[in-house]
Amino acid sequence: MQPIPQAKPDAPFAPPPGLRPISPEYDPWDPIRSLQKYGRHVLTSVEFTITHLCNLRCEHCAVGDTLTTREAPRLPTDLVLRRLDEVEHLETISLTGGEPTFSPETIEQVILPVLKYARARGVRTQLNSNVTLDYGRYEAIAPHLDVMHISFNYTGAEDFRRITFARAGNMAGEETAARIYERMMDNARRLAEGGLFVSAESMINYRTWRHMARIHRLVAEMGCRRHEVHPMYPSAFAADLPMLPREQLRSVIFGLLEVRDPNVWMLFGTLPFFACSDDPEDLRLIERLRSAPNVTVRNDPDGRCRVNVNLFTGNVYVTDFAKLPPIGNIREEKLDDMFERWQAHPVQRAVNCHCPEAACCGPNLLVTDMYYRGVDFTRRRAKQA
Repeated sequence: MQPIPQAKPDAPFAPPPGLRPISPEYDPWDPIRSLQKYGRHVLTSVEFTITHLCNLRCEHCAVGDTLTTREAPRLPTDLVLRRLDEVEHLETISLTGGEPTFSPETIEQVILPVLKYARARGVRTQLNSNVTLDYGRYEAIAPHLDVMHISFNYTGAEDFRRITFARAGNMAGEETAARIYERMMDNARRLAEGGLFVSAESMINYRTWRHMARIHRLVAEMGCRRHEVHPMYPSAFAADLPMLPREQLRSVIFGLLEVRDPNVWMLFGTLPFFACSDDPEDLRLIERLRSAPNVTVRNDPDGRCRVNVNLFTGNVYVTDFAKLPPIGNIREEKLDDMFERWQAHPVQRAVNCHCPEAACCGPNLLVTDMYYRGVDFTRRRAKQA
């Protein structure tokens, strides 16, 4: 496999010496790692929703219904760090929103303390951002961060304007949107050039499916070391958008694999295709994904090795966008205890399958609801390994 280019050791945002590079061979967010290590799902990853503020209103936003214009009080950061200390097998922390960097106060009081805690403990970190704000915000965070995860679903400034202001009420003017778009591109490029691992995520949906090759070229031009590609599923702002049939998704992925830059790690997630399928075309795609250099398929971590914590209520969820009630609250109990209780939940048991031959943890709740209602994956077996 051709190695993914790594940051130069003297780059300002390069990870400290001795820290294992995140790569196709080492993706600590994939629950298959902890499952293989411990023989069962354990909590290794915690995601925090740290803001409900955002400067954009993207039409596909999976948490769009929670966005607001005024922030509620957060729980104390020392409580957050104490609960993290109690997670025995913690390997990754993700910070999400909203736009996490929207408020400088959030950067100083939440983001930097959590990132510094993680770096001191050897825990890997990811920040989910649109990188459209002033560069100084990201520059302050970058030395302490492992992955800057950005959303990128555009072929140009006008595409950006239509998508990111779709739910804003007032559509931004062309010049304003173009300035924000160029700032986003420039910020991502500068962070990547500074040695930070920048990963761009694109959704395959009714708007992007014809343009995935062009989107991928722009991701590579920005210097992103990884391009994450996920089908869009109905949630929040995206609930009423047209969904693509599996056959169309499969065709798009085949096409993308033909034209992708082999020097960019391509990570596919939440795919509705499995090695236990009876469809020969599904199996052909899986084999193509396995044989392509620098291509991986990540098992979904939500509920398998990861929980989401809302920093305003303290509620803990198995995902930040499914319509499931909280499994507990960090004000009252440990994250490990809540996660163990979730393992016995009927919803978790219904999708808790593992195929060692295919290194597959089965579908997540969104995939099951969209494409596999009534299918018991625990009774299926891989047709190929």
